[in-house]
Amino acid sequence: MNQRPDIRALLLSAGLGTRLRPLTNNWPKCLMPINGRPLLEYWLQTLDDIGIHHAVVNTHYLSELVSKFLKRPQYASWIKEVFEPELLGTASSLRQNQAFFKNATTLLIHADNWCHCNFSAFIEYHCKYRPDNCPITMMTFDTELPQSCGIVELDSQNRVIGFHEKVSNPPGNRANAAVYLLEPEILDWLELHPEISDFSTQVLPQFVGRIATWHNDVIHRDIGTYSALRKAQLDPLPLLNWPAADSWQKEFDDNPIHSLVNKDK
Repeated sequence: MNQRPDIRALLLSAGLGTRLRPLTNNWPKCLMPINGRPLLEYWLQTLDDIGIHHAVVNTHYLSELVSKFLKRPQYASWIKEVFEPELLGTASSLRQNQAFFKNATTLLIHADNWCHCNFSAFIEYHCKYRPDNCPITMMTFDTELPQSCGIVELDSQNRVIGFHEKVSNPPGNRANAAVYLLEPEILDWLELHPEISDFSTQVLPQFVGRIATWHNDVIHRDIGTYSALRKAQLDPLPLLNWPAADSWQKEFDDNPIHSLVNKDK
């Protein structure tokens, strides 16, 4: 496979962020500041950098704040916001937006994680080099806390042959980064299984042996805890091309969330 397919993205941004309370009492996890700019902005910059300009952002918790962010001129023309009155689960979110992703390769992102790597290489691997008969490419990373992650076992071709979801003694530290490239076969399968709602526990196990992996050896953090969010403030940053002086950013600069995140520095 040599030609890059149509790629469309789903950025999951609807979560409650319960582990980050009280930080998330009044501010959504997906907009947590990383060195003064919101997390979701880095994800959107990544999409722009790799030429993906068809994307859905799902919202639920504190959706009005996320919606206001997405209405900025640099996003309004190519980001589609989909509000979920009740949290659907990742598989159900994909199914609900199936028409948007029909016949495209889907880049599925849990956008409340902090991630920095060569996304162009990730896409190139999926399009040109993944093993045959693998409709999914999963990004992986090495975690310092394997008992808190979904650990994967791989074969000699780096295909997933086993999952160990948050077990006390996992066989390694190679973890699922919850970033995927999905071929249309996966959306077709979801349409045939309307009872399925969770992607990691109900979909991925059905495709063991058919999931390729690509390793992120730069930065991947689940910023669902205060300590991890604090560590992210010290990480090297990708460049942001959009202005830091528009009205939304000026209002964000005055938000007390910055002092709450950095209070112990």
